[in-house]
Amino acid sequence: MTQLPAEGRKGAAPSWPLPGLPPDDEGLFAILEAREADLWDELWATPQAVAWERLRWLRTVARYVRFEVRAETGDLKAGAEARLLEDRLGLSPQAMLRLRWEVSADEVAEQREERTTRTAKKTARQRLRVVDPGSSASG
Repeated sequence: MTQLPAEGRKGAAPSWPLPGLPPDDEGLFAILEAREADLWDELWATPQAVAWERLRWLRTVARYVRFEVRAETGDLKAGAEARLLEDRLGLSPQAMLRLRWEVSADEVAEQREERTTRTAKKTARQRLRVVDPGSSASG
C-alpha cells in the first residue's frame, strides 16, 4: 500500500495546465473559471495530491476539475466524465483501495487530541467543591 500523508500535500497548487475558457457575453465562463481555481486549490491540498504530483497527473486532475465544475451546473455528460476521473484519481474510498493508496494515521494530531481531551477545561459545576464551614481559615 502506498501511504499518503493525512495532513495532505504541502505548498501552493501547481499552475493550471489547461487553456482558459473563451470569453462570453454573460460572464458565465469567468464564474466557471473562478470555481475551477477554487476546486483546483482545494484538491491539491488533499492526501491524494501527493500521489498525483509523483505521477505527474496535473492535466488529468485539471480535466477532472473542468468536468466537475460543469457537472455542478447540471451538465450530465460532464458529470459522467467527472465520475470516471474521480475513480481514477482516488477520490473515493473504493478508488483508493483499487489504487492501493492509504491515508497514514496522523499520530501527532491523535496525541494532541488525546492530551486535550485529558486536560479539557472543567465546567463551572465540576470546579465547585464542598467546604466545611467549621474549618474557616480565619485567624
